[in-house]
Amino acid sequence: MVRHPFRALYACSLVILLFSMGCAAQPTKPYQYFRVGSAQDAVTQPQAGFALMGGGSDLDEAFRWLCERAHGGDFLILRAAGTDAYNPYVQPLCKLNSVATLVLPTREAAMDPFVAKTVAEAEAIFIAGGDQANYIRYWTGTPVQEGINAAIKRGVPLGGTSAGLAVMGEWAYSAEGDKPDDPNLDSKLALSDPMGPRVTLVHGFLEIPVLKGIITDSHFVKRDRMVRLLVFLFRLNEPGGKEIPPPSFPIRGIGIEEQAAVLLEPDGDARVVGVGGAYFAEQVFGGFVQKLSDRLTGLKVIVQKVKTGGWFNLKQWNGDAVSYELAIHGRKVASSQAGGSQY
Repeated sequence: MVRHPFRALYACSLVILLFSMGCAAQPTKPYQYFRVGSAQDAVTQPQAGFALMGGGSDLDEAFRWLCERAHGGDFLILRAAGTDAYNPYVQPLCKLNSVATLVLPTREAAMDPFVAKTVAEAEAIFIAGGDQANYIRYWTGTPVQEGINAAIKRGVPLGGTSAGLAVMGEWAYSAEGDKPDDPNLDSKLALSDPMGPRVTLVHGFLEIPVLKGIITDSHFVKRDRMVRLLVFLFRLNEPGGKEIPPPSFPIRGIGIEEQAAVLLEPDGDARVVGVGGAYFAEQVFGGFVQKLSDRLTGLKVIVQKVKTGGWFNLKQWNGDAVSYELAIHGRKVASSQAGGSQY
């Protein structure tokens, strides 16, 4: 039998090429998953609670409060973009079976069965910052949204910062009206066009009973969002407004400063930790928008400011607070505080 070495070499090369192509053609997962600690699931009995974080530098006390309530279980970070940077930060804060990060940048990722399983096995869940429009677009109507709400019902503690905080209330500013080059929707911009397309408000992304009838906002003082929150309340409490599905009325607001957090119990008791404070706003007179000028006039809101170390009860809507009134008349905002401060 005559052998053909070049033919054999060609055949071997073809096998290697096909093998390489096969490896390269393997489908990639639509999500990213990073885990430290045990690879095995732990089953513990978590303690319910909600850590509402205002953004900025991460607050050890709030994360420690969350992870201690996992009772040694599995701590899961959810985000639509980013890295596993939270894993080495959270892991040493308290004793946990594991800390994992799931990055879910598409609806395809949010629909993956592995994702649903991972959320179902978590004993604490944290929603990172970023762009809340991505959470609303990619996760609404998927096993991620269903899984988080199921976790809330079984008593899993939940936290969120910045965009993660924005989606924790019954109502949320979704930021879906923003374009890539748009400036931050601060108070000035919101007041200049209170009925405009950038004031996008969505309902029922998360189902946290104690936050029913609440909209939350972050980076509150640093990004000047007080009047923005008042505009949200006006839109949501507008008589006959299309945003209102009964019986969620009236809608109240919570604004939290950077590096501060509200640690909230399921019964409504809360304490403020970190640096700065939290603002609890309730509309007392609705006002109206003048059709020719689009100016919001006559709106009155009572604000209760709670500093670090103070407490507040959401069900009673009072606490260790300094109370004052804000009123909007056209482009002017009047405050009952000395010096006219909104904060």
